[in-house]
This record gives sequence, structure tokens and C-alpha cells, in this order.
Amino acid sequence: MKIISRVSVFPVMPQRITRLYELAFNLWWSWNYTAQELYRTLDPDLWDELNHNTVRFLSNVEPAKLEKAATDEEFLKKYDSVLVAFDAYMNPKSTWYKDTYPQYKDNVIAYFSAEFGLHEALPIYSGGLGVLAGDHCKAASDIGLPLVGVGFLYPQGYFIQRINYDGRQEAFYEKIHFSEVPATAAVNQKGEEVVISVDLPGRKVYAKVWKIQVGRIPLYLMDTDVDPNLPGDRDLTARLYSGDHELRIMQEIVLGIGGVRALRALGIAATVYHSNDSHPVFQGLERVRELVQGQGLSFDQAKEAAAASGVFTTHTPVAAGNDVFNHDLIDRYFGSFWPYLGIDRDGFMNLARHDQPWGAGYSMTVLALHLSNQHNGVSALHGSVSRNMWQWLWPGVDADEVPIDHVTNGIHTQTWLAPELDELYTQYLGADWKERIDDSALWQAIDTIPDQTLWDIHCRAKKTLIEFLRKRVIQMRVEVGEGTGSVEDAGHLFDENAFTIGFARRFATYKRATLIFRDVARIQKLLGDKKRPVQIVFAGKAHPADDPGKSFIQRVHQISRQEGFEGRIVFLENYDMNMGRYLVQGVDMWLNNPIRPNEASGTSGQKAALNGVPNASILDGWWPEAYNGKNGWAIGEERTYQSQDIQDEADSLALYSLLENDIVPTYFNRDEKGLPLGWIKVMKESIKTVAPYFSTRRMLKDYTNKFYISSIKQTLMLSTENYTGAKAISSWKRAIYDGWNRVAISAKTPVESKLALGQEFKVTAQTYLGQLKPSDVVVEFLMARDEDGKLVNQEIITMELANGPDQNSLYNYAANVKVSQGGSIVMGVRVLPTHPALTSKHELGLVRWA
Repeated sequence: MKIISRVSVFPVMPQRITRLYELAFNLWWSWNYTAQELYRTLDPDLWDELNHNTVRFLSNVEPAKLEKAATDEEFLKKYDSVLVAFDAYMNPKSTWYKDTYPQYKDNVIAYFSAEFGLHEALPIYSGGLGVLAGDHCKAASDIGLPLVGVGFLYPQGYFIQRINYDGRQEAFYEKIHFSEVPATAAVNQKGEEVVISVDLPGRKVYAKVWKIQVGRIPLYLMDTDVDPNLPGDRDLTARLYSGDHELRIMQEIVLGIGGVRALRALGIAATVYHSNDSHPVFQGLERVRELVQGQGLSFDQAKEAAAASGVFTTHTPVAAGNDVFNHDLIDRYFGSFWPYLGIDRDGFMNLARHDQPWGAGYSMTVLALHLSNQHNGVSALHGSVSRNMWQWLWPGVDADEVPIDHVTNGIHTQTWLAPELDELYTQYLGADWKERIDDSALWQAIDTIPDQTLWDIHCRAKKTLIEFLRKRVIQMRVEVGEGTGSVEDAGHLFDENAFTIGFARRFATYKRATLIFRDVARIQKLLGDKKRPVQIVFAGKAHPADDPGKSFIQRVHQISRQEGFEGRIVFLENYDMNMGRYLVQGVDMWLNNPIRPNEASGTSGQKAALNGVPNASILDGWWPEAYNGKNGWAIGEERTYQSQDIQDEADSLALYSLLENDIVPTYFNRDEKGLPLGWIKVMKESIKTVAPYFSTRRMLKDYTNKFYISSIKQTLMLSTENYTGAKAISSWKRAIYDGWNRVAISAKTPVESKLALGQEFKVTAQTYLGQLKPSDVVVEFLMARDEDGKLVNQEIITMELANGPDQNSLYNYAANVKVSQGGSIVMGVRVLPTHPALTSKHELGLVRWA
């Protein structure tokens, strides 16, 4: 039979509990375990079987069980309590954003991402980037941010991972039926379903827009599996992250250009456009096109207005994570587009030019940096790495001052916290602790929790994990046709009393999943110690096109079946958010050993720490900001190596030493009651230090305070009165670029080779500005301490215009300086362009040093 449509048929819901339907279509339930328990209570086995999908669950649950629940006083009491909490959440008297920025409560932030990891029932995410995007939306809902999400509702999602008998990863895809997930057709202000189109070579491609409600936040997701698309175009958004560049560019055109058109069709006029990584950045081109075609602006004027509202978050220093297309592909897909921008081919190519070993490329990251005024990495270290990576775009600027900031990633606390710990934190931190997650002082009360209480909760979570692990391994062994004995053995895997290490993440090679096996004999001895047994659980997917990553999975699997490792090593297939919760809540320690500095941030360890699971990690990503010597362990040194083999050797030796001499002994050192007091101390310190700062509540406040409000202000300033501000700053920049080659500066600093701490001296400078005016520039004196060629403690003093121009058209500047630091001091004087409308002093990348 040819299926022309599919619908979910729901049983008639008893009137008393009819709002279970309403709740099912708002992902608020996904981070409120009391709401989830309403469904689980009705039929626990069906709830787990359907992967906790509220919509499928309600369409499959037996009507008799609904009828019974509608007369069960205990169930109704819980039901009423959940609905009271839900209504209070959805209709708050106040929120952080509304209280802090009431004047901007109606300025919408459009958050574009190629994937959103909201819940295992919606497998439209591949890993950390998507889960971060999902947590971003949840936290935006919590603090009342006027944000909308834009992305794809992939019909086949990411692949289902199966590990065959030989340990090879196999990828399978299952179609997601949108009638069976918490998604509804998005409608415009007339109540009509929204379908948008974009132009691809020789045809139009259409996409239907779906809506998913995430608490107070709407998420709009596109799908091209609609008429009248050609069969190939219907599959355009079928799966995440194709390795094929042509399919990738088509997806990114639909995501970026189509995403803007979806917002327009829905009647949403956003003020800020945030690109989560570079995949959606064609949205900037579409907004420039709108301004050129609709407002009559020149390209330069439109670019200023579009960039003012643009926020770009870069997520990886790894080359494979930064899409670069060849110019032939760009010609094919944008040859008819750039005329609408009012520029020629060269101008369009130069927007994103990034020369590669194979020739000139069109870089999505470069395009993103050119079409946004706010840029950030996702940890302090990643911000520094990104500034060095992209310094060439600001050729006159030192790497430390390249205008790429950072906002360190966090996690959505309620999504990842074990229910028992949720109750415990409420008891000891106060009933309002979820409104104060980012308050570090609040978390000091963790020390008042009795050690026995915290340890008992952890041990129960560990037992739950091991039960889950055994069921999964039994299922895996049955699927690959293993014998009865092997299947029965899986039911006894892992020891609740053994020290359990967790390693679960994307199996990219730089994450070095197999580092711990570099010295097989040494790790085998550690795992086989009968007095202090150790076991490791692995999970994670490799991209289907990543053969080296898949070989890492195979190696872990094969080692797990070797004599001496059986029962001590397990690889769990098909890692998802559900499995992730079991792991971060139930293991004893979280292991992270990437090649520094390739881990931009990482968040799995933050989830573990929230649940009292300490980290042992390379000082990469978020960990250098979190590690304090008492809340976990640092593997190796805070440095990089020229040789990968030397780095692997050094890091593996450091890991073995930590495990043998510190970590494992601390875990097994028990008092007379059997409590590992030293370990519990680390657990508490981990919770106290990680939970408040590495939360999305803090993260979203940082994005708001650093970028969103600044972008709103600048956008409003440039767009009022028919874009007068955009026209003015565009003209000013053109004059600066045209006149900068004539700017010159000379300066005089102290001639003494030695200065005393606290000594004052005068610095003078003369500048020739040509056709520019003093109001166009700022002259600065810089002083820093030189530590082995690295400048630290940099001080910048703005020099004052003393007089000028003199008969030689020179302007004189001066500053009085006081020596405030010792050591070897270096000094410099420079002139920069300046304008009130600039987001950063280095926005133009122009500087002239004396």
C-alpha cells in the first residue's frame, strides 16, 4: 500500500486528566521528572519501550489504564501538583530577563542551529553541539529570554549505531514519523501551515515548518520531505551531517536562507540572529539581500546593518568542523544570488575567502566572522585558540586583541540531574535553588549534606547504571547471535563495588578513546586488582564517514573481549541522551583525554560533576577554568607538544600514575563505616565548584549581557530613520579604509634602561592623519611585562590630544604613565580608528604602530 499520510490515533482521555495531552506537546516535561513520572506510572514498561516519547505513549497506552488513573487519588494528587507547577512556569510573574532588561522584552533573538538535542524521543542531534543547543533553549525558557530556535526536523535523524560481532560500527536509519513526536505544523497569523522555498540550480526547493514548544520557547524546524519537491530534494534534510559537500551546501542554504524566510512567513521580526557554529551562516546573506532589495541599501550599508545584529559562536578548532567549499560549487549555487546583493563575483568570494592547499576556498567560518559583529569561542582556552586561528583576518592586530571573545559552555541543570539529588538539593539548598543555580554562595551548603546520605544516593545511581548496562549488553549479544552462555554472562557484568570509570562522547580521533590502552599490561594490572578492582564503560558514535574513529570503537570492543579484560571493559552501543543520563549519574569518575587544545569546551564532564562524579581530564576545554586541585584531577601538563606520539606517551603515563597512586587509592580508602571520606570530599568540591558556574543559566546570562543586549542596541541604532546609522557608519568606514595608508605616527618613551616601581614618566606622540580627523582615531600607549617572549599584564592608556595640527599637519598627543609592575617591561604607541558605532576597537583590523 502506498501511504499518503500518517496520523496518531489517541484514546479518549478521561476529562479529569485530559491535560496530559497538552503537557505531552511541551518539552517542559523533559526536564521535570515529576511530570515524566505521570506517564511512567501509567505503564512503566511501555514508557521505556517507546523511549519516553509522550506522544507515542499516549497513542499506545491502554484506555483502561487511563480510566484507572482518572479515579486514583494518589495519581490525581500528583497530576494536579504537576499542572500547577506547569501553569506557574508558563505564566510567570517575573523572569530574570524581564526584570533586568524590561525595555528589550519584545526584541526577539533568533537562534539558528543545525541540530537540537532536546530529548531522546527526538533523535535530531548527533552529539555535544546539538545537546548544547537544546540546553541553550531550555535555559532561555527558564530566564524568560525572548528567543526562538530555527533548525531542521530530520525525518531520519542521526543514525542508529549497531556494533557487530567483530566490533565494527554499523549505521542504520529509521524514519521518524512526525505525527508520533511532540511536533505540530507551524502556522502563520492567518492559521495557515507555513511552507517556504529557496532557489537551487534550476529549481525551487520547498520546506514545511514544524513547531516544537520548549517551555516558553518556540522552536521552528524545517523539513523538505514535502510535495512538490523532487525525490532527491525530499531527502535533502533527511539526515544530519552528510559527508558530501554538495548535499552539505544545499542543506546549509535551506537552513540559513530558508530559516530567515520561515521567520518572515511566521511574522517574526528578530532583532538578533545567533548562529550556533557556521552551518547556518547563509542567513546573514539572506538578511543582506532583504535590505538591499527591500530597503534600497547598498551592499556595504546592508552588511553593516546585518552584522550589527549578528552573533556567531565557533565551536571547534579542528579543520573538519569548519566547512570550506570550492569556488566551483559556490558559482553553481550562488551565481544567481550575488547580483541581488549589489556586488560582483569577486566581492562575493572575498566575503569568505580562505586559501587552502587545494586552492581558494569559501569558508563558512570566515563568512560568519564577516557577517557578525559579535564572535565567541566556548571556553577561555578555546577563545584564545580561535583568536590565533583567525588572526589573519585582522592583520594589524595582536592575537590577544582579536575581537573573538568567549562564553564558556554550561549544562541545563534539571535535564541532567538525578531525581534523588534534585530532592536532596532542595532539602539542603532551599526550595528556590533552581532560580539561583548560578549563585556560587548557595552551593556552599553542599558541605552540610551528611557524607552517608550523599554516598548512599550515589551507590543507588551506580546500581541503576549497572542494571541498565547489563540489559543493553544482553540485547547487544542477542542481536549479533552470541551463544546462551555469553548472553547469560552479560547478566552478571560489572561489580557494584568496583571503581567505575566512564568515557562517553563522540568517537573523533582527537578525543583519544583508546589512550588508556597505550600500555595494555599496565592497565590490565590495574583493572585486575582483586582488592581494588577497576572497570570502564565506554559509549559513543563515530561519524559514518570517519573510519579512524570507527577503528577506535572496534579496538575498545575487541579489548573488552580479550582475556584479562572480560567483565572489566564494556562498550555500549547507540549512545543517546537517555544513556548519557545513566552514565553521568552512575559512574564513579568521568575520564576525558583529548589532544590539547582540540577540545573546544566539552560538557559531559560538567554533567557528571553536577551529580557528584569527579573528573580526571586533560587541561583542555572547560577544565582549566574549573580545576582547582581539590575537585578532580588534571592529567598531564598545561601545554602542547610538537609530536603527537610524545604527547600520547606523556599523557598516558600521567593518567596511569594518577590512577595507581592517587585516584584509585582515594576511592578505596574507607573508614570504619565503609565510607570513602576523601573521595566524598572530592565529590562535594566538584559539585560546589562546577554546578553554579558551568550551568546554562550562567551561560545564557553571559550571552545576554555580553552579546545580545549589545547587538540589540547597535541594531536599533543603525536601523532607525530608514537606516541612517548604517549609512553613516558605512560611509565613515569607506573614508577610513581610503585614507588609512597615509596615517603615520611617531612616539617618545623614557630613554632610561631602568625604571623604578611607582616612577612616573611622560609619553608623547605625533600623528599625521592625512584626510582623517582626530575624532576618527584614538592614540594609545601600551605597556606589558615580557615573560619569555609572551606579553602579560598588558595596560592600555588612552593618550590625550595636546595640540595640532601644526604647520606640518601633525597632531601631538601625550600621556602621564606610572610604572605599576616590575620585571622586563615593553612599551608601544599606536593609532586606531574609532567610532561610537563600532562594536570593537579592532573591528576594522587597522592599526599603525609608532
